[in-house]
Amino acid sequence: MRFDHVGITVGDLDAVTAFFVGLGFEVEGRMFMEGEFVDTVIGIPNSRSEIVTLRPPDGGTGLELSSFIRPNHEPGSPDAMSNELGLRNVCFEVDNLQAVVDRLAADGYGLVGGIGQYEHIWRMPYVRGPEGTAIASSTRSARSLPCWR
Repeated sequence: MRFDHVGITVGDLDAVTAFFVGLGFEVEGRMFMEGEFVDTVIGIPNSRSEIVTLRPPDGGTGLELSSFIRPNHEPGSPDAMSNELGLRNVCFEVDNLQAVVDRLAADGYGLVGGIGQYEHIWRMPYVRGPEGTAIASSTRSARSLPCWR
């Protein structure tokens, strides 16, 4: 019926939440998850995690950030490249691509490569965010889509 959310497991929930809030996401809720329901869904007995749900200002597809308390989270590759299996990017529309890239750079988040241009239609870079999350920003027709990878 609709695409509801994307989930990302993180180690530092506060830092990653602040990163996405800085990109314009709004915190929809924050809570602890544990018990039979979540254990059944994720297949990990006796789990406990804290989650933050975020939504873009337009109320579209959400982002769920989870940080495990039990069991401990398992670190992923902080420098995963596009050819590694798994979720590699999430893309968001922005008003000013260069301003977003500059602000992220000022916060210490650099480009993975460069800003690519596709036929005067689309501009897009990948930016490596917190905990290896890569973000790609793109401009399509006068609009910008940052894709977080």
